[in-house]
Amino acid sequence: GIMQRNQILGIACGLGAASIWGAMYVVSKVVLEVIPPFALITLRLLIGGLALWALISMRGGLKISRVQFWQVGGVGVIGYGISLGLQFLGTKLSTAANGSLVTSATPAFVLLFAAWILRERITRRRLFALLLSTLGVIAVIDPRSTQLKSELFIGNLALLGAALTWALYSVLIRVVTRSLDVLAVSLVAFLGGLAIVMPAGALELQHQVIGPVTPGVAAGVLFLGLIATALAMVLWNTAFAVLDAGLASLTFFAQPVVGTLLGWFFLGERMTPLFILGGLLIGAGLAIASRES
Repeated sequence: GIMQRNQILGIACGLGAASIWGAMYVVSKVVLEVIPPFALITLRLLIGGLALWALISMRGGLKISRVQFWQVGGVGVIGYGISLGLQFLGTKLSTAANGSLVTSATPAFVLLFAAWILRERITRRRLFALLLSTLGVIAVIDPRSTQLKSELFIGNLALLGAALTWALYSVLIRVVTRSLDVLAVSLVAFLGGLAIVMPAGALELQHQVIGPVTPGVAAGVLFLGLIATALAMVLWNTAFAVLDAGLASLTFFAQPVVGTLLGWFFLGERMTPLFILGGLLIGAGLAIASRES
């Protein structure tokens, strides 16, 4: 029925977004060598925002009350200002493997916030699914590659902050999309994020020069703005609009799987038997959670 269709749509959207973000790591790595982090987030949100604005204009313009505008903008500050900022900071100060491991705590935080804010029940099945998927992520990332050196501590702390604030953002998106179009919500949330990252980007450019922008880097920036920001955020917000937050959040686990696959394919990184086991566990977790409606 409609429930079933919605569920398939929601899971497909969530997996799509997470897969794009898995691919994003490979692209960000290249682009960040040329463009500093906050300048890059600003570009991402501007390009993504322009794309959404064009779509919304074609569909008859932005329909949102002033109160909703401020509410959604505030949610955007959390997701695209604070969370993305902390994630970039964390990735810069820590390692990519640590980044994947720490941000994989996001679905667990979503479950807690969803129980607290949305009053979603934490069922045994959900907990079991989360546990399976989390074990899967740990196998995929292989914690032996993570480092707990003290100088990475601030980076890891920033990554933890990013995971917490992204979980909070995802749950609040479910609250504000109840009466609004997902495209409108995404656009206004981008504006909220820009209020924080633009000034940070401007400060950054006073101390850092943008390197030579090759066609490859330009293509990377367009990919990050149009695909990893506009498209992926709309997909993610749609998943949280149509599914229970606890179920939607599990699709996040596709991110490290796709990231590792692409790293293996493009960057020649190693693929381990543990990775395959981990991928299967994540799939099993998602299947178990989606059984319960």
